[in-house]
Amino acid sequence: MAFNGTWKVDRNENYDKFMEQLGVNVVKRKLGEHDNLKITIEQNGDKFHIKESSTFRTKEIDFTLGVQFDYTMADGTDLTGTWVMEGETLKGTFNRKDNNKVLTTTRALVGGELVQSYSYDGVEAKRIFKKQ
Repeated sequence: MAFNGTWKVDRNENYDKFMEQLGVNVVKRKLGEHDNLKITIEQNGDKFHIKESSTFRTKEIDFTLGVQFDYTMADGTDLTGTWVMEGETLKGTFNRKDNNKVLTTTRALVGGELVQSYSYDGVEAKRIFKKQ
C-alpha cells in the first residue's frame, strides 16, 4: 500500500522523445509535457483504483493485479495489458491495439518520490512525482 496517496508530476526525463516514438504530434507533445498530471492511487490488496487528473482530462481506472484490462492513453492510443507486482515495483505490460507493439511502464518509490518509467520501441522515459 506504499503507493497510496496523491502524487503530482514534478519533472520529466526524455518524455518528449517517448511521446514522439508513440506517434504523438508535436502540439500534443508540448501540451503533454506541461499537463500538471496528478495521480491518486488507492490500493486494497491486489485491487487498485487510480484517478488521473490533468489540465486536459480526468480518468479513473480500476484494475486487479494480473488481470488484463483495456486502457486509452490521453492521446487516444488504445492499449490492453496487465499490471503485476515485482518486489516493490508495480510493472505494467501493455500492447497497442493498432500495431501490437509493447509498452512497459513501472512505478517505484525512490527517495520518497514516485518514479514512473516508460519503455516503448527502444525509447525510455521517466516522469517523477512528489507526494501531495
